[in-house]
Amino acid sequence: MGPMTIFGRDGCGYCRRAKELCDIKEIPYKYVDINVEGISKADLEKTVGKPVETVPQIFNGTQYVGGYTELAALLDAN
Repeated sequence: MGPMTIFGRDGCGYCRRAKELCDIKEIPYKYVDINVEGISKADLEKTVGKPVETVPQIFNGTQYVGGYTELAALLDAN
């Protein structure tokens, strides 16, 4: 499992849970606060490759995972 990249924002419960899950499973991750970095939904859509309505948006290396639910399922499967 590669380093995860979690795109999120301050105050997002699922973003916090995604980081906590990576900490518990000892998976390295980089957290990118989209507000601090000035990343718009349109910018994130280009990275993800589809419309984005919510955060977190999570990548395993360069492979798109999805949101918190998909991350939890991926980590449970491994």
